[in-house]
Amino acid sequence: MRLCFLVEEQYRHDGMPLDVIRQLGAWGHQVDVLWPGRSLISLSDAIQAGSHDAWVLKTVSGGPGLTLLEAAASAGLTTVNDVRAIRGVRDKALAAVIARGTGLPVPVTYAAARAEELAEIPEAEFPLVVKPADGSSGRAVRLVATPDRLLEPVAPGDCAGGLLIAQPYVPNSGTDLKVYSVAGELYATERCSPLHPAHDVRERQVPLTAEVARIAARIGEVFGLDLYGVDILLGPDGPVVVDINDFPSFRQVPDAVARVSAAVLELARRGTSGWDAAPAAGRVAVPEAGRATGQPKAGAATTRSVTPLPRPARPTAPLGGGR
Repeated sequence: MRLCFLVEEQYRHDGMPLDVIRQLGAWGHQVDVLWPGRSLISLSDAIQAGSHDAWVLKTVSGGPGLTLLEAAASAGLTTVNDVRAIRGVRDKALAAVIARGTGLPVPVTYAAARAEELAEIPEAEFPLVVKPADGSSGRAVRLVATPDRLLEPVAPGDCAGGLLIAQPYVPNSGTDLKVYSVAGELYATERCSPLHPAHDVRERQVPLTAEVARIAARIGEVFGLDLYGVDILLGPDGPVVVDINDFPSFRQVPDAVARVSAAVLELARRGTSGWDAAPAAGRVAVPEAGRATGQPKAGAATTRSVTPLPRPARPTAPLGGGR
């Protein structure tokens, strides 16, 4: 197969996706890499020629790579993930509205252009988690204890403008649960929360409960994603979804490079045929309670057929959020 990867500056030294690109090349596939933001790209040659079987995006929120991926989709080319699904999670405000509207456990979310406007939120909702709607990799996520602290100085790079979202803080142990989906296979890892950097947590793969597995699988159905990650907090009232990412790092996933590479090939073969493709029924692996997919046998995942909800057409942007 011939694949085109869009890789932005932030990820040009990262194992994900560079190791995947190398693996696909070692398997005999041709992989071209475009670097949005630091190179000239001939749209006529790269996209309109239609010479690639699929386009794959690894980019930051708000980066130019998504526009290029959407251009490829508009020409009827296959994208990984489906480009309509990516837009739905890149905007954390939009993602929160979609997720909460389909019954997923997402905190109440507020949106504002300036931090001072968040002071109108009832004081009973504090502390708040405040972050940019187009943020990524934990950038500019902060815990605000009281309304008077909303205007406290932040790091210079955290003041880039754009929409802010705020959600009431979910009490937790200081440990984030990250669930990765590799084309339906689910893997859970735990790591230190960016809100509790002093908390000593060793990043590691952990068992995946049936409840969390159902939530993670449902996110794939709702958003139409195949390669994604979900940040989940185990709060006093149960699991809460605080962030969704397309094509994440897949850290601690066993044999991640080979698994993700194989998934990219399968998704490329299956195809999405651009903007007008109808979603096909998917298969989501839901592990038994207490065991993550990929751990030793005994806890082998069971597979059930699911029919994804219709993927949104060209996305619109209502207000809302997630971490």
